[in-house]
Amino acid sequence: MHPAKSVIFFTTTTGAGYGLLFWLGILAYRGLLAADFIFGLVAFGIAFSLVVAGLLSSTMHLGHPERAWRALSQWRSSWLSREGVLAIITFIPTGLFALSWVVLGQNTGAVALLGLVGGLMSLLTVFSTSMIYASLKAIPAWSCRWTPWVYLVLSLMSGALLASVLSAMDGIWAAVDWLILPTLFFVGSALVLKLSYWSAIDRGQESNAQTATGLGEFGEVKLIESPHDQPNFLLKEMGFVIARKHSKKLRRIVVLFGFLLPFVLVAGVWFSADSGRYLLLISIPSAAIGLMVERWLFFAEAKHVVTLYYDK
Repeated sequence: MHPAKSVIFFTTTTGAGYGLLFWLGILAYRGLLAADFIFGLVAFGIAFSLVVAGLLSSTMHLGHPERAWRALSQWRSSWLSREGVLAIITFIPTGLFALSWVVLGQNTGAVALLGLVGGLMSLLTVFSTSMIYASLKAIPAWSCRWTPWVYLVLSLMSGALLASVLSAMDGIWAAVDWLILPTLFFVGSALVLKLSYWSAIDRGQESNAQTATGLGEFGEVKLIESPHDQPNFLLKEMGFVIARKHSKKLRRIVVLFGFLLPFVLVAGVWFSADSGRYLLLISIPSAAIGLMVERWLFFAEAKHVVTLYYDK
């Protein structure tokens, strides 16, 4: 599939923003973060900016962005519509949680429970985003059991990294110390899931002209001549080709910058508390590079079965 920049930006930033909202709710519920005005303003400002910027960028991939609101009416059958509805509903508990924290100086008791509800709604929205792709059976690389798990765990991972950095910058080391183990767990889990996903799509039984026509029992099926002699929209959007050598190189970049470096940097906080905030700070651009490349590959390595018509 053609890796559209707007969709790559959308899926990466909203995942991080929703992940941060989830961890803010967890930390407030556990009493590890006081309702500090500056911290709340910065943390929620970053989280909502990532979510809103991502949602707005997703409309840029539409032929008529001004009609995006119409997608909300198909929530009974469309995961895209469900994602839009959930994204709007999620602003209610998370917005009230943020207002209570920043304006009223409250993030305990009922307000903390509101934060937990907002966090769970955030993860449900990320799951809906993943199902937009996992439900497309015509794209085997997406229609697999690993896709929703990868989206959810990457959201939790990036959100935990952001929450750790913000806590460290504000000197809230109790929150940082508590977050280290969950952050390491989700970074490690994300690596395992991504490797499993790549292994699954590499060894998967891909459709071909024989299976598509049902004529394989009679021998190899070949095209007499190409349907088109010039590139067209379907080949550009659904038959994007990436060389295997480039794919392997980009996968190594994802593993190094997206998972290994952040893991080492977060683990380093245990051994060097004095430089802990700087180690965590470096983990953010490293993870951002890795996750952007990961999401580019997610689209670039997927191929629609319509390309069988072109003998691809």
